[in-house]
Amino acid sequence: MHKIMIVEDDPKIAELLLSTITKYGYEGIRVNDFQHVMEEFHQAKPDMVLLDVNLPSYDGYYWCRQIRSASICPVLFISARDGEMDQIMALENGGDDYITKPFHSGIVLAKIHSHLRRAYGEYASRYEERVLEIEGLMLYPERLELKLEAAIIALTKKESDIVESLIERYPRVASREALLEKLWDDQAYVDENTLNVNITRVRRKFQELGIEDALLTVRGTGYRLNVTWMKESDK
Repeated sequence: MHKIMIVEDDPKIAELLLSTITKYGYEGIRVNDFQHVMEEFHQAKPDMVLLDVNLPSYDGYYWCRQIRSASICPVLFISARDGEMDQIMALENGGDDYITKPFHSGIVLAKIHSHLRRAYGEYASRYEERVLEIEGLMLYPERLELKLEAAIIALTKKESDIVESLIERYPRVASREALLEKLWDDQAYVDENTLNVNITRVRRKFQELGIEDALLTVRGTGYRLNVTWMKESDK
């Protein structure tokens, strides 16, 4: 059973969507706290998100970008805004489709089924999943997961990109310029501290796996992976 998260602040529309998808065999999760959407997203781990544009505090475009930093699940916008620019904004911010209100339940269900089938079913890509491995440490870029033995942690997209660059370049140094280019298309608009923040987060993710001193700073150049977990397991 596929799990679908509904991010809609109009109670009547949210309830209509919930009853419609559950009637046709999907598990529906309705978000009620619109300031902590990502907390509910990480807890529920949905296969799809139905997302309104006009939401309290932050709009749907913002939340779609946050979802995209953590997942590649289909995101379908459902909004009363019917302008061309609104639909362009939805797609530019990571959405997969756009449905205008008022909507017909049959159209919503057809689009849900189509995107789920394309993402997970018979139309899903049949390529072999990418796995990067170094001395037992496994990175799954499509899943945004890092695994060591039985321990598995979730990564954001940028954290996964950093770990991927470090593994691909090991034992060489991954320069700051190379990391900036991989994480952001245009380095000119990136604050230097932004990379530092993401590097700090990657270090914390290694620590969550029980790995200390895995990421070394090469002063004036960049960062290098330090395979401390192999040394510890050999003791």
